[in-house]
Amino acid sequence: MSRNLPIKLCQSLKQIFPTSEANVDLPRVPHFWDDVNEECGKEKQSPINIVTNKVEYKEDLKPFTFEGYTTDQSSLWLIENNGHTVKVSLSGSATIGGGGLQNKYNAIEFHFHWGTKLNKGFSPGSEHSIDGERYAMELHIVHRKEGLSTTEQAVADQEGLAVLGFFIKTGAKNEKYEPLIEMLNEVAVKGSQKNMTSLPLESLIPAKENLTRYYRYSGSLTTPNCYQAVVWTVFQEPIILSESQVENFLEKLYFSKDRTLEMTDNFRPVQPLGDRIVYRSDVSVVQPPAKALLVVPTLIYSLSLLFQ
Repeated sequence: MSRNLPIKLCQSLKQIFPTSEANVDLPRVPHFWDDVNEECGKEKQSPINIVTNKVEYKEDLKPFTFEGYTTDQSSLWLIENNGHTVKVSLSGSATIGGGGLQNKYNAIEFHFHWGTKLNKGFSPGSEHSIDGERYAMELHIVHRKEGLSTTEQAVADQEGLAVLGFFIKTGAKNEKYEPLIEMLNEVAVKGSQKNMTSLPLESLIPAKENLTRYYRYSGSLTTPNCYQAVVWTVFQEPIILSESQVENFLEKLYFSKDRTLEMTDNFRPVQPLGDRIVYRSDVSVVQPPAKALLVVPTLIYSLSLLFQ
């Protein structure tokens, strides 16, 4: 397909939707983010497809140490709809270490990526994939290197950020997620935010004993400016949410302020691995998620980025 076709489409859509929110000069769909910011076109971008028969075992990828994950944070959380996802800002009092990391990192925020609802089940929305297959959602907990006080400082360091990625699949209801899901109504539209009572971060992720199997690679943030400053950890053990809990993300949030565009398929397509190596923490190899669907990102998400 000609590269000019999507560009002309985006320019036409800008004429159709001449709002201040559609303040774009170049297409802002994920496939063309390198036109918006050259960083997004570099060689170590995220997410990636993890090919399990090509990953390499690395002995120093030991279990993580989680500090402050078991208690409520010292201050309220701020949950917001930033026009890309639902994001929760943290106080930085929780930290991670070990896991082959060369430094300690402070937890500063977490957010989610998801797909869309089909007549039967869901189109998956995880950003990373395993052997070409993906999960319903993905949680990212973003950490900043200890000693750095701003994100600007962190993105100038090749290992300034450490992101923990967790796949989410459907199954039994997860009661621990209910306080968070109940807040989605409060941040339905772009730009809305609300304080909420903090939760122990460990309540949102699998049990610690199930977090010893993971993949490691060097990559980037998955939205512009796509800074290549991330030490990525993608865990094999998924989080379980019920179908109705996943539906809350798909049905209650909007890309725009006027509720005209539901926030669905808010994930970036996988990027070329290039000459990077993906490492694993143990000798076992995870099996791909059963019956996962691989779906090309829909036009809805592409259109939504015109409103950013």
